[in-house]
Amino acid sequence: MDANLNAGTAEAPSHTPPPAVAPSGQMSTIEQAAVLLLCMGEEPAAAVLRCLSREELLQVTQAMSGMSGIKVDAVKTTIQKFFDEYREQSGVHGASRSFLKRSLELALGGDIAGSVLDTIYGDAIRPKMARLQWVSPQWLAERIAGEHVRMQAVFLAFLPPALAGQVVEALPAESRDGVLVSIARLKDVDRELLIELEELVNRCLESLHTQSTAVEGMQLTADIINRLPGDRARMIELLRAHDPEIVDEIEVRMYDFFVLSRQTETVLTRICEDIPLEQWAIALKGAEPAVRDAIIQTMPRRQAQNFEGMMRRSGPVPKSRVEEVRREIMAQVKQLADAGDIDLQLFPEEVVE
Repeated sequence: MDANLNAGTAEAPSHTPPPAVAPSGQMSTIEQAAVLLLCMGEEPAAAVLRCLSREELLQVTQAMSGMSGIKVDAVKTTIQKFFDEYREQSGVHGASRSFLKRSLELALGGDIAGSVLDTIYGDAIRPKMARLQWVSPQWLAERIAGEHVRMQAVFLAFLPPALAGQVVEALPAESRDGVLVSIARLKDVDRELLIELEELVNRCLESLHTQSTAVEGMQLTADIINRLPGDRARMIELLRAHDPEIVDEIEVRMYDFFVLSRQTETVLTRICEDIPLEQWAIALKGAEPAVRDAIIQTMPRRQAQNFEGMMRRSGPVPKSRVEEVRREIMAQVKQLADAGDIDLQLFPEEVVE
C-alpha cells in the first residue's frame, strides 16, 4: 500500500498548490472540500479520504496542504453550504441502499451488512404482501397494469413465484415480456421505490376491504382441506350439511386437473388404466406441459406415439368441451382415491429419498 501511495505521489503534478481563494473570490469545489476536511479533525478526515479515488485524494490533499489564512466567514459559509446541500439531498429522502451498503460493509463486513440490509429493505412490506397471497391473480393484475414496468416487477418480486406467474399470465400479452425482463434485471431496490411499492400495496389492501369477492375463498378452503391430516371425506360431508353447492365447487378445486402433474408413475399408471385415450386426447388440449408430459411419459412408447398422432388428428376442440372432459377424468380420479386404489397427492409436499 505504501508503494502505491509513493507511486501516486510521484505521479502527482509538481506545480505550486492552488491558492485558497479563486480569482473570482469564490472557493472552488476542491477548496471547499479541503476546508471541511481541515475542520473535521484527523480521524474523521482520514475516514473520508479513504472513500476517495486516487485522483480526488491527490487534488484535495494538495489543496489542504496549501491552505493558509482562511477567514472565519469563508469557513462558516463553506460549512453552511455543506449542511444545506446535505439536508436537501439526504434529509428528506433518506440514505440510498448503495450508501448504506458501503457504510455497513466498512463497519460490519460484507456478510453482516447484507443481512442487515435484507432486514431494512423489505421486512416492512412483506407482511402486507402476504395478505395479498389469496387474492385473485386477475384482480392483482388489474391493480398493477397501470403502473410503470419497474414497479410491476418489484411488486411481483415480493409475491410467491407461483402467484407471480399467474399474475403475469393475467397481464396484457404485449407487456409480459417487458415485465419479465425487468424482474430479471432486479438487483437492489432503492428506498424511494420501496416507498412507492408500499403505497401501491396499501391501495390494494384498501380496495380489498371494500371488495370481498376479490379473495379466492373457495380456493383457500380447498387448499386448507387438502393439507388437513386424517379423513378429508368426513370434513367435506360436514361442510356439505351447511352449503351443498359451495362444497361441490370446493371439491372441483381440490381435484384440479393440474394435480396429475405431481403424482407418482405408479399412481398415473393406475389412473390411465381407467381413462380411455380418446378422453386424454381432449383433456390434454392446451394443458400445462407438466401435466401433458406426466401423462404421456406414463404410456408405453408405441402407445405414446399413437396418442400424439391422435391429438394432432383431432384438431381444435372447444374450451368448454375440454373443461368438461377434465372434470370427468378428475371425478374418476376422486373415485379411485376414495376407494383406496391410489394414494393421491393433492398438494406440493417435500419428499425424502
